[in-house]
Amino acid sequence: MKVLILAAGQGRRLLPLTAEIPKALLDIGGQTLVGRQIDAFAIHGIDEFVVVTGFAADKMNEALDRIARRDRVTIRTVYNPFYAVSDNLASCWMARHEMDGDFIQVNGDNVFHPDLVAALLEAEGADVMAAINRKEAYDDDDMKVILEGTRLTEIGKNLPLEAVDAEATGFYVFRKEGVELYRETLEEMIREPAALRQWFPAAIGRLARRIPVGTIDLTSPTWCEVDFPSDLTEARRLVARWDTDRKARPGPTLIHP
Repeated sequence: MKVLILAAGQGRRLLPLTAEIPKALLDIGGQTLVGRQIDAFAIHGIDEFVVVTGFAADKMNEALDRIARRDRVTIRTVYNPFYAVSDNLASCWMARHEMDGDFIQVNGDNVFHPDLVAALLEAEGADVMAAINRKEAYDDDDMKVILEGTRLTEIGKNLPLEAVDAEATGFYVFRKEGVELYRETLEEMIREPAALRQWFPAAIGRLARRIPVGTIDLTSPTWCEVDFPSDLTEARRLVARWDTDRKARPGPTLIHP
C-alpha cells in the first residue's frame, strides 16, 4: 500500500503563518503537519509515500528528507507547477504515474490519530472507498456527499443541503480496478476546459456513476482539517491529548521493514 499526500497549496486562509511555508509544514504539537501524517501511516508498516508539492517546494523537500531519514521510509515528490492557479484535480493528475497499485490518497491538511489509518486499511466493500463524517449541519466549505445506504452517489461543495448525508473527510482508498479507473477519469477530466478550477472529488463523483464507491464512516474525534486559525488551535488541542494518552498508555511504535 502506497500513500499519496496532496500538499501543493500554500494555505492562504492561514496567513501570515503560511507566508513563507506551506500549510503542511505548520507546527502541530512540536512536529510538522505532514510529519504527523507520515508517522501515523508508518506506525502501521506503510513505508512508501508520494507527496505532491507546490508552494515553497524547496522547504517541503528539505523537511521530507528529514522525515524519510527519521522514519526510515521512502518519500518521493511530484511538483505541481500550477499550484497557484489551479485546484487539486491538477495535483492528482500530475501524480497519475504513481497510481500503479493499491494506494491511499489523503489531503495534506488533515491531522489524524494513527487509529484512523487502521480503519482505512481494514475497509472493504468496493474498489474505491471514501471516508465520511456525519454532523448536524454542513457549511459552504464542506465537501458534501449524498449516499444510498453506504454507497456514495454524489459529492461536491454545492449539493442541496436538504439532501446531504455526510461530508467527505479527504481520505480515499483505491484498490484493484478502482486504481486504473481513477487514473483514466483524471486523464479525461484534465482535458476539459474547467479542469484547473476543479477539486479532485469531482473525479470521485464521476467514478461513482461508473462503479460503486463505498464509504468509511469516520464520525469520531480522531481527525480534523486545518483550514482556518481556529482549526489549527483545535488540531493542537487534539494532538496534545493524543500524545498525553500515548505516554500514559504506550501504543504501537513505528514499524520498519
